[in-house]
Amino acid sequence: MANNKIDVTDLDLKITKIEKRTSCGGAWVRGTINDTVRFDALVFAEHAESEEYELGRTKISKLWIQEIKTKKTLFNFDRGLDVPAATTEIQVVVDFLGCGLADLVWGS
Repeated sequence: MANNKIDVTDLDLKITKIEKRTSCGGAWVRGTINDTVRFDALVFAEHAESEEYELGRTKISKLWIQEIKTKKTLFNFDRGLDVPAATTEIQVVVDFLGCGLADLVWGS
């Protein structure tokens, strides 16, 4: 993630844990990207009944991104935006996860 230009093909996504919830659906997903940021996300197979509870139309209701080295929160969405993307690069990461994380977890 250098030179202010990010090619999503340069993003190395590693999923370290998927924990599907039995009581209210969804799955907690934990992972890293490029070994520089970590994330936790609550991802659903279907869209939220209330659009404001979902990050865009991504099927993600919670997404937290942290810089591994500094432990600084770089983005947080918890059924609403709490911390906007700290940089353009982090917004690319948010968009990248939004485009395919639900499909990866639920096989949609």
